[in-house]
Formats: sequence, C-alpha cells, structure tokens
Amino acid sequence: MDGTLKDKIRRDFIARYSSLWNKASATKEELKENIRLIIEGIVNRPQHGLGEEDKQRIIGELVDEFSGFGPIEQFMKDPSITEIMINGPKKVYLEKNGKKTISSITFDSDQQIMYVVQKMLAPTRRHIDESYPYVDISLDDGSRVNVIIPPLALDGPVVTIRKFLEEIRSVEDLIGLGTLDRCMADFLIACIKAKVNMLFSGATGSGKTTALGVLSGYINNDERIVTIEDTAELHLAQDHVIRLETRNPNIEGKGEVTIRDLFKNSLRMRPGRIILGEIRSSEALDMLQAMCSGHRGALAVIHAGSPQDVIHRLETMVLTSGIPITLEAVHRQIAAAVNLIIQQEQLPDGSRKITRLTQVNGIKDYQVILEDIFVYEIEEVSKEGKVKGRFRATGVVPVFYPLFYKAGINLPQEIFK
Repeated sequence: MDGTLKDKIRRDFIARYSSLWNKASATKEELKENIRLIIEGIVNRPQHGLGEEDKQRIIGELVDEFSGFGPIEQFMKDPSITEIMINGPKKVYLEKNGKKTISSITFDSDQQIMYVVQKMLAPTRRHIDESYPYVDISLDDGSRVNVIIPPLALDGPVVTIRKFLEEIRSVEDLIGLGTLDRCMADFLIACIKAKVNMLFSGATGSGKTTALGVLSGYINNDERIVTIEDTAELHLAQDHVIRLETRNPNIEGKGEVTIRDLFKNSLRMRPGRIILGEIRSSEALDMLQAMCSGHRGALAVIHAGSPQDVIHRLETMVLTSGIPITLEAVHRQIAAAVNLIIQQEQLPDGSRKITRLTQVNGIKDYQVILEDIFVYEIEEVSKEGKVKGRFRATGVVPVFYPLFYKAGINLPQEIFK
C-alpha cells in the first residue's frame, strides 16, 4: 500500500475535520460513522486512482485510527491479549496466555504511533514531548500505558500497554485462573475484613495490582477508602472512595505533587483505609508510621522478588528518606506495622501464582522474622514448559489470628494445617 498516499489522506482529514472531536453530544458509534463517511469521501476522489481493494483497506485502517487506536485497535478489543508492546513502527509484540509473540501488524511511521499516543493522552492532564520524553497514563478502560520517545528511545516511540482484565473481578476468578486456592482465598478475604496490613509484592507483570484490585473489592461498603497512585488504575465499586493521583512538575519545574505529599494529606482526611498503588520511595516511612499509629487495614504494592526482598527494600526506602533513624528502629517499625506479604510471580509457562503468603512475626537478633503461611510448590515442568504444582499450608497459624475473632470472622484454624 502507498504509505505516502495514506499519510496525505490522514493529514487532509486532520486539517479539515478535527472539529469532530469537539462534538460532545455524539456517541462513540455516531462519531465512528461520521469519520467513516468523511474518509470514504476523501479516498473516493478520482485523483487518488485507487482500486476497490486498496480503498477499503485504507478506509478500514483510517477509521480504526481516528475512532480508536489505529493498527492496535483490534488487539485492544481482543480479551485474550493481555499486553501490547510497540517497539517503534515495525515491531509490535503481544502477550497472550502469558507468552510473548511478534505481531504481523506494523505502523506506517513514528508519526502514526505518536498520533495514537496523543489520542491516549487527550483525556488526561499528562503530556509528552522532548522536554518530558516519557509518561505513564491510565486509559478509560483501566489499561495502563507507558510511553517513551526519542531521543531517549533510539529506534522510535516505545509504547507498553498492560490491558485491564475486566473478567477478573473476584477471588473466584483468581481461583479459576489457578492464581491461588480456596483456602488461601478465604484467608485473604478474612484478612481484608479484619483490617490486616498487607503488602502485595512481585515483579512487573506478576499480577500483584490485579490481586490488590480484586481483594480491595471485599472492603466493607461503609468504609471511607483513599487510594493514592501515580497513575490511577484501581476502580473500586464501593460508594465512599476518594481517588488521588500524583502530578508531574510543569514546564518550569513547579507544581509537582508526589505520593508522599498525597499520603501525608490523606492522613488528615479521616480515612478508614489507605491503598497505595506502589511504594517506591520515602513514603515508605510515612506508611509504616501510619500503620503503627492506628491506621489499620492498609494495602500497598511493592516491587520485590521475595518477602525477604520486601524487607530489604523497605529498609532502603526508609533509610534514604532524609529522616535520621537507625536500622534497628527501622526493623522495629516494619515488624510492628506489616502483618502479611503476598508474593506473586509469573511462572515460565506464563501463568501467574501467589507463591507465598508470608507473615511478619517480630524481631529476633535484630532481624525481622518472616514465616510462610501458604506456599506454592512446583512439582513438575513438562517438555512443553507447562508448570504443574500445588498450593500448601505450612502449618503456621498467623500471629494476628485474634484479629479475626475481634472482627467477628469465623475462620477455622484447620485451613492452616
């Protein structure tokens, strides 16, 4: 196909009909039909000299581009695709069933990618240019998007889209996917109800934010919930939810609002629960102090490869917060604040598992004591790479088990045996 001709038609459409996007009264379907009619009129002009097959191909591609997200629109609609990775115009990778493959779909140019990016950015207050060459946003459907552009990205704009999986709404869905078993699910729901302080740990793509979103759904509807995120991803169904999002500095370098700023302010908002989209810096100290001072039931995400790594990361964050504090004092704060670490992994076959539910059980010899309550054990890996394993209780009864009694939750101790 003549890419130059398609670029000309694209420019013609943008120059003449960009006012279409200002018609707030039009539905998405009406907008798409109006776009189709206009593009058909442009493409059918005799001077273009196009055959019927090329006409229909160009019309379809440009309608997708202007009413959706161009070449990747079909992947955005496909529920079996969980991630889309655009590495410049000629390489588009997809994740499906946990496996990454390269697609046959390409973009015409860097400019076409940037047009799609600008459409994604339009409803947000974020922007991207050479001065701010990377950005994180959340789409209306909950999908998370990261964009980085030249000169930092050497081979063209790179766009990473982690799609929101609407079908994962409850622990039943997680059980069906094999992420955890029934005993673990009952335990975690009880922890939510009893206001246990929990950290969701794992690498990028391990499913920790999905698990956080699902379990947050079991918070009582009458609680006042404050969520704090860099890019808003959590969509809770409860009535009393306050969503806070950080703000990047403006072009003069002013006006930045950080996670730590929002966390400190949230403590003055009489929260029943505080949910942190991710702990990554000095806000760790504020969170630990809040947990220790009566703000129960806090939930947060942290990037770490194991429960022990969680402790090490918290140590580093607190010690670099600018507040004079000894390592022993940090350990005592962690032991007093954090009750449970939920460790999640993506296995080699692409499946996502909660591999450890680990409690924090005080201090011994100046070290934080960790004890596994549930674990996932790999028993076999087939020639095709399929992982077979089982979830197992370790026999450890949580030290915070009395919190279940206080909350009126009947959780039999037999599930830990």
